[in-house]
Amino acid sequence: MQRFVRRIKASWLLYPLAAWLAAFVAPVEAARIAVLSNKNFNETAVYFNQKITGHSFTPIDVGSGPPPTLNSLTSNFDALLLYEDSTFAGSTAVGNLVAAFANTGRPVILGTFYDQDRTDADVANTPHGWGTLESIDPNTTDGKGTAYALRTLNTSTMAAHPLTAGITSLMSLKFAGGNLAKVGTTVVAYWNELNARNLPDPAIAYRISGPACVIHVAIAPNYPTIGVAGVDFNGDFNRVWKNAFDYAATSCGMAAPAGPVEEVPAQNGPMLAATALLLAALAWRRLARASRRH
Repeated sequence: MQRFVRRIKASWLLYPLAAWLAAFVAPVEAARIAVLSNKNFNETAVYFNQKITGHSFTPIDVGSGPPPTLNSLTSNFDALLLYEDSTFAGSTAVGNLVAAFANTGRPVILGTFYDQDRTDADVANTPHGWGTLESIDPNTTDGKGTAYALRTLNTSTMAAHPLTAGITSLMSLKFAGGNLAKVGTTVVAYWNELNARNLPDPAIAYRISGPACVIHVAIAPNYPTIGVAGVDFNGDFNRVWKNAFDYAATSCGMAAPAGPVEEVPAQNGPMLAATALLLAALAWRRLARASRRH
């Protein structure tokens, strides 16, 4: 009888391992991401296409002329990256458009200097506001916005989450921070340095409002164009953005909008999937044999 009990325990111990392996080999969805900005949109899209695997990036200029239509965005893209470099008068119309896109269930990612055009930013920047996007974004500003001061990632309090996977460090000399998380926002990483209100400054956060998921990575996504790697910014810069794009590709864990989805198998996926199935089969076989004997 004791051998039977031991066999049952051993069999059940295999099930969590098999489940973990099966989850690990789940395919990663390839997202079509539009890069919206008033500056450096081409350079940023080129950089991410070179450095971030598994997704495609298309630049869109929202700093001059009318913004694209909602239908054109939802027809061609699975997620948006929105940031700016200096404020611009069209931000309200762009924010309304991006909010409408988010409310279709397609994720939006924000980057510095998004905060500088938010209506509660430093008036010296002449903020124009982001319209209805400000009702669903994760953070307000700290009353000023980007601090133009050193920011280093506080990894000791970083939450275990897809947005923080594999991240060990991140540094910005001046183009990061200046935010304050809203009530209901999930912050998965903070900067070591406090914001202008002497409160924790969120580095990576997201907010889910109904069908909308908005992720905020509080560092300039165009840093490689406007700064020097290893001097102005350092650490896991590419991994931080890849995590954001990967998480957006999963619709932040929510049901994705209807439409075709291209899938890219994870590395070593077939071998690990076969291992998971084999372990589950062996566990069931052992349990069945033990039951027949006793």
